[in-house]
Amino acid sequence: MRILHTSDWHLGQHFMMKSREAEHLAFLNWLIEIVDRESIDVVMVAGDIFDTASPASYARKLYSDFIVKLQKVNCAHLVIVSGNHDSVAVLNESKSLLKALNVSVLAGLSEDLTDHMITVSDKHNNEAIICALPFLRATDVMMSESGSSAAQKQMSLQQGIAQTYQDIYQLANAQKTEDKTPLLATGHLTAVGCSVSESVRDIYIGTLTAFPAQLFPQFDYIALGHLHRSQKVQKSEHIRYSGSPLALSFDESNHEKSVIIVEFNAQRELTTSEVVIPNFQKLQVIKGDMEAIQGVLTTLIESAESVWVEVKVQESFYRSDVQALLNTFVEGSAVEILKISMPKIDEHSQWQTEQIETLDALKPQDLFQYRLECADAEYISEAQQKHLKLLFAQSVEELEQQS
Repeated sequence: MRILHTSDWHLGQHFMMKSREAEHLAFLNWLIEIVDRESIDVVMVAGDIFDTASPASYARKLYSDFIVKLQKVNCAHLVIVSGNHDSVAVLNESKSLLKALNVSVLAGLSEDLTDHMITVSDKHNNEAIICALPFLRATDVMMSESGSSAAQKQMSLQQGIAQTYQDIYQLANAQKTEDKTPLLATGHLTAVGCSVSESVRDIYIGTLTAFPAQLFPQFDYIALGHLHRSQKVQKSEHIRYSGSPLALSFDESNHEKSVIIVEFNAQRELTTSEVVIPNFQKLQVIKGDMEAIQGVLTTLIESAESVWVEVKVQESFYRSDVQALLNTFVEGSAVEILKISMPKIDEHSQWQTEQIETLDALKPQDLFQYRLECADAEYISEAQQKHLKLLFAQSVEELEQQS
């Protein structure tokens, strides 16, 4: 059986006000070609299909068109779970209709875990069971208890997630008809020891920083989403992030994007391989003084290739004309400068190398943390700060779920 693992499409995303529609269309068309060429039996999408809870109509069309195109190639099943960016209601809108097309949509945790157990088979009638768990919210797996400390709530949430995986593993293990039937699972979370990029929105803030991989049951393969870099979890071949198909921040510009092909033979032995995704829109970060920056920009302009650029100016003095100068320099070319950062001054010392922080660049949690740090310790103790951060994180999560 051959299974393709992908995640974090973020359809409808805008990159520094630039639409990604053409890139996403190119990726989805490429994915169809790979499914056909590699004789994929099952496609698993491990969350964050859309970038927002209210995706634009063109993003929904990309999603539905992909499903239609998938019916024309020899792929038996498509399994989709929701991520923290997805709206449960939006994904569930077409759930019943898609079921008729062998598409299983699992958005939100069901009270009956057997609803998340999908039996799939290949053209040779080899079976596998997929425990398709979506992004697990705190309200799904733990009860709110008054008087609990932040550490206790963190432990309770971690135990709730671990217990959910353990419960569904036991159910799947009891259901399989043969010992050689592979058991797979999905997840949308941050695992301990993994690399996080700037574009990843923290989840379980204040309650769970990362989930220990040793708490997963002994599934034959666990397809994870949420982190945008393709990686193994603690060097485990069978617990992996596929990563996002597109670079979603400039710090991802030098990372190859890929999908993962998971294969089981008749003895239930696992092999995995990565298929590199073409780069549909080049991103580049340029650092240096103005002379060095203009030299790199000249090379990019001469290539006539469409490039989105972040410029990090490193001058020994402040220049107020940088943006106008650089925009004029690339005018009329295929090079677009989307972000410029440069030193800021500290009136009591020398120039600083940190980027200028604006409200647009700060997450709500960052701003709240900054405000707490400015507070007088005499009035707000460390314990009170932890409690306030927990309450704020819960409020942000509730607002995101409602949006």
